[in-house]
Amino acid sequence: MRQLFPVTDQTPHVEGAEPGESGRWSLDELAEAYAYPDTDGPWLRANMVSSLDGAGQHDGRSHPLSSDTDMRIFGTLRALADVVVVGAETVRLEGYRPAKARSEFAERRKAAGQGPAPAIAVVTASLDLDFSLPLFTSPLVPTLILTGAAADPDRVREAERAGAEVLVAGDGPGVEPDRAVGALADRGHLRLLTEGGPRLLGQFVAAGVLDELCLTVSPMLTAGDAQRIAGGPAVGVPQRFTPTSVLEDAGFLFTRYRRN
Repeated sequence: MRQLFPVTDQTPHVEGAEPGESGRWSLDELAEAYAYPDTDGPWLRANMVSSLDGAGQHDGRSHPLSSDTDMRIFGTLRALADVVVVGAETVRLEGYRPAKARSEFAERRKAAGQGPAPAIAVVTASLDLDFSLPLFTSPLVPTLILTGAAADPDRVREAERAGAEVLVAGDGPGVEPDRAVGALADRGHLRLLTEGGPRLLGQFVAAGVLDELCLTVSPMLTAGDAQRIAGGPAVGVPQRFTPTSVLEDAGFLFTRYRRN
C-alpha cells in the first residue's frame, strides 16, 4: 500500500517493496493514519465502499466490493471507535455480530480509556430485530438501540429483556440524527463510527452531523440499480468536504474527507 496524498517522506515503507510502493502496512501504522482528531465533543466518522460507477452494494451487500486491505482498514476503524452506529436494515442484511476484542489494539484502547471492544448501536424506529441473534445475546459490551420516544413499548421491553440498552433519541417513533449523536456522547462515546446503510448515512448527511467520510473506491463496475452510499432526500445545498488522505493498494483507493 502507498500513500498518494498528502505527499510525505514519512510514508511507511516495507523492505523489499517495489519502487513507489510501501508494502503491507502494519495495524499500528493504520491506527496512526486513521487516528481520531483531538476534539472536545463527539466526532462522527462514516466508513463506506463504492464501485467506480457509484454502487454502494452488490446483491444487497457491500462485501463483494471489498478487498483484504479494505477489511483490514474496516477492522482498524472499528478498533479505534467507542461505538459503531448502524441501521437496522444493515443489521438484517449483513448479519451483524458483536464487535470483538482484538489483542493487537488492547493497549491502544486501554491508553485511550476505552473498553476492550466498541459497542454496537442500532438505529431503528420499529425495533423489528431478531433479539435471539448473538448481537444481542452475547456481545462483549451491551448492544445499544437508538429509537424514538413513541416506539412500541412491547418491543422496547423485549429488547431490554434480551440485554440491549435502549436510548431515546427522538420525540416520535424515529431517531433524530443530532439527538442520536448527543445521546451517545452523553454516555461518553465521543469517537463514533457509522457503517451505514445508505439510508442512515443519508440521514446523518442531511442533518449536517457527519464530520468525516472514509470512502473506499473499489476498482469495479457493477451497473444495475444498486443504492449509492447515501440515500434519502437531497440536501438543499451540497456539502463541501476536504480530502485529508488517499491511500492505494491493488487498485483500491482509500480516501478520507473531512467537513469544511
